[in-house]
Amino acid sequence: MSATGLAVRRRKSDRSSPETINPVAPQTLTDRAYASLEELIVTLRLPPGEAVSEAALSKQLAIGRTPIREALQRLARENLVVILPRRGVIVSEINVKTQLRLLEVRREVERLVAKSAARRATDPQRAQFSSLARKFERSAKRNDAARNEFAAGAMGLMHSLSRRFWYIHYKQAADMPRAAKLHANVARSIGAGDEDGAAQGSDRLLDYIEEFTRATVDTDF
Repeated sequence: MSATGLAVRRRKSDRSSPETINPVAPQTLTDRAYASLEELIVTLRLPPGEAVSEAALSKQLAIGRTPIREALQRLARENLVVILPRRGVIVSEINVKTQLRLLEVRREVERLVAKSAARRATDPQRAQFSSLARKFERSAKRNDAARNEFAAGAMGLMHSLSRRFWYIHYKQAADMPRAAKLHANVARSIGAGDEDGAAQGSDRLLDYIEEFTRATVDTDF
């Protein structure tokens, strides 16, 4: 869930964000390769069904083939690519049923994460979540969430498969002001140390994401 995952994922993968709470460990070449390839896949620059090769990706990213291979293996574990022995690598297809199954797991995990964040966050972290909530609220009022850096950042905190699904469908099916308000509610509850409110906010956010996912059935892929 985007708001709750802010501290966790940005410590892990965001190298320059002002929202980062703790220092980030140095990146390995495999980390760089993974981050670059994940971004290419999620933003559809490597579209579903695309065949890719280690050699071509190594040249494109100016990273050696060993880090590329290790990054592809990680992406395969995350179901973003399919590795076919002696045939190469294929970017995985997008599937609504798979996305709905993923949301079943996300709902349970993110409720737990939201409650834990509300209970355990430090005072500086609570202040950051409260600030994030206000930014989401302003974005919702202006109806510019699709262009807002904080909404974009929140989308980037989603699981990769969810991010890709959102990226391909949000223009047709998403209610961006509503999404921004739901993220704001979760962040506000965490900032206030309200465990029950954070859990309820997480459930409402996942309700919306599931509704959004089902609505895409009526749109063109």
